[in-house]
Amino acid sequence: MRKNIVAGNWKMNTTLPEGIKLAEEVNAALAAATPKCDVIICVPFTHLASVNNVIDKNKLGLGAENCADHKSGAYTGEVSAPMVASTGANYVILGHSERRQYYGETSETLREKVRLALDNSLT
Repeated sequence: MRKNIVAGNWKMNTTLPEGIKLAEEVNAALAAATPKCDVIICVPFTHLASVNNVIDKNKLGLGAENCADHKSGAYTGEVSAPMVASTGANYVILGHSERRQYYGETSETLREKVRLALDNSLT
């Protein structure tokens, strides 16, 4: 029988203290379990470095919710794949349907994001 681990809800407007609390809850749930899969928590960029400091990296992977399609440059507010990787994250979620709908991202944009993620050792 498989046991699901659920610890809170993540949302775009989660504050840093709420995000750290959620990461700590996931850590606690994993301390009592031996999952038969990889467990990854993907958080807003503003939470990455702080969450990286509280998770058990032997049981919980860390990822970002998104990254830019540019390596660097004057793209105010964007977060590059090298920036994500520099926080200790190993993963990034790409290809969100809402990014296509609300921000007009295309297959070409996604292809560049994937290339940059892979170039920076992000899964």
